[in-house]
Amino acid sequence: MPPIEVSGVIPAYALKEAMISVLIECKDQEKALAVTLAALVHGAVEGLVAEVVILDRGSRDGTALLADAAGCRFLDDPDLRDVVRSARGDWLLLIEPGARPLLGWVDHIGQHISVGHMSARMRPSREYRLPFLQRFRRRLSALEHGVIISKRQAVANAKSGQSLESLGRGLAMTQLKCEIVPAAVLALQ
Repeated sequence: MPPIEVSGVIPAYALKEAMISVLIECKDQEKALAVTLAALVHGAVEGLVAEVVILDRGSRDGTALLADAAGCRFLDDPDLRDVVRSARGDWLLLIEPGARPLLGWVDHIGQHISVGHMSARMRPSREYRLPFLQRFRRRLSALEHGVIISKRQAVANAKSGQSLESLGRGLAMTQLKCEIVPAAVLALQ
C-alpha cells in the first residue's frame, strides 16, 4: 500500500533510505541543548535522524552528561572537517542549541533530502518570535533557522578549525515549509 500524502508531503516513514546527522555546537548551554534534543526525538523515532553529534567547545556545565543520557555522540573540541567526514547521514542538519523545529519538520526535511540537491533552511516561527525591534538589533546567526546541507557539500566546504556557524554561512538555500523557533526566543523566556 502506498504512503498517504498529506498536503503534498510524503511521510518520513516512507523515506527510509534518507537519514540525517544532526550537528550541534555548544559551550555551557546545557538547558538550551536539552530543549533542542527534546524536539529532535520525533525525528529519531520516525527514522529520519541517524545520529546527533554534540561539538563541545569547553563546557563546564552538565552538557556532557546530558549528551550521554540522550544517546548523542559527544566530541570535546573536535575538528569540524573530521566530524563532517565521520557523520553517518548523507545529509546534515546544523542547528543551534535552544532552537526547536516545530510540528511537521520531519516530513518536510525527509521530503527535501529524498528529492532535493540544494541546501535548505526552515522558516522562522510565526507564533514564537522575538519582539519587532529586537529582530533588527542583532546579528543573525547562519544556524538560526537550521541548515540542511548534503554531506558531500559539507565535506567540500569544511575547513580545519572552522566553526559550525561559519560552515552554514553563505550557502545558496531554499526555504522549507516547516517552522523553527530560534534559540534567541528561548533566551527571552
